[in-house]
Amino acid sequence: MPPSNENYRDPYLVIKNITKTFGELVALNDISLSVDEGEFVCLLGPSGCGKTTLLRIIAGLEQQNVGQVYQAGVDISQRPPRERDFGIVFQSYALFPNLTAEENIAYGLENRKMPKTEIKSRVAELLELIGLPDVGKKYPAQLSGGQQQRVALARALAPSPGLLLLDEPLSALDARVRISLRIEIKQLQHRLGITTVFVTHDQEEALVMADRIVVMDQGTIEQVGNAEQIYHSPASPFVANFVGMMNFIPAVISERSEQLKLGSISLDGDIPEGLNPGDTVTLAIRPEEIQITDQSAEAKNVCQATVIESEFLGGINRLVCNLDEDQETHLLVEVSSNLMKELLIENGSQLSLHFPPEIIRVYPGTLAQQS
Repeated sequence: MPPSNENYRDPYLVIKNITKTFGELVALNDISLSVDEGEFVCLLGPSGCGKTTLLRIIAGLEQQNVGQVYQAGVDISQRPPRERDFGIVFQSYALFPNLTAEENIAYGLENRKMPKTEIKSRVAELLELIGLPDVGKKYPAQLSGGQQQRVALARALAPSPGLLLLDEPLSALDARVRISLRIEIKQLQHRLGITTVFVTHDQEEALVMADRIVVMDQGTIEQVGNAEQIYHSPASPFVANFVGMMNFIPAVISERSEQLKLGSISLDGDIPEGLNPGDTVTLAIRPEEIQITDQSAEAKNVCQATVIESEFLGGINRLVCNLDEDQETHLLVEVSSNLMKELLIENGSQLSLHFPPEIIRVYPGTLAQQS
């Protein structure tokens, strides 16, 4: 029987001090996380960070060494998968090739001994819900990748689970289908109000789909927040580097502790507490936040730079620039294609770049020290 407790309150899913090892490899190290009812949470990180292992522990497909999992106020830590209330969708679809789409969707309902008339009605409802009312009689081999994944999603939703687990469900699809389907999944999740945990290595998927993003690295949680918090206020250089493009520039805190020194260049910025004059730091600046200005180098937070390369990316151009005071520091600057034409920017162009203090993120030490 699935867990039930009518008096439970949010959070719906609680992961408490989970540790998982495989031999000497620590896959998860003291992970704790809460997910509210109806929330869409993405576990985001590179391959090997532990995100899929955590999902499998929630499902009971892996057993943690230490820690507990609570669903709807019930400790399910030791329950086998069949006694947990979830639906799961894998990257590989995992449809039965010898069953039609409607038979695949009905499979779990038949195992629960539901009346045939109810099963037929539920399958028709789900085919309509996923926008494929006419494919019920088709076999998986007759469906496109996107259609197969929709059917897999319908099969997971058929028993009306309290929790939906999605393990990189879009990564096997081509880019256009992936973009379309991620919007459909988010809209469907919102309509159903089902608590969802979604594993992905694709930062764009996480930013677009999630209510909250859990960024993971090497078996630990680096940061939890909504898309804007993760993107604009990364808690560590790893998060800053993994989510979006980022410039990392070595600097030193000047004797005037509110300033940052890049060679002979001085920039005003928000210096974190605990750092002192003379300390080595790393500045993180997003390429699209750097402004092209007509101010001279004498203006506050303005540097001169030379364009050495330009990448055309459709609506924007990504410029690779050298700071004139520091030929070794390459800086990425993103500008609209319209501004490129308006300012006649090309390789060799001299630019004045403005760094508003609020766009400069300061991390202690160098990247080598932090990694």
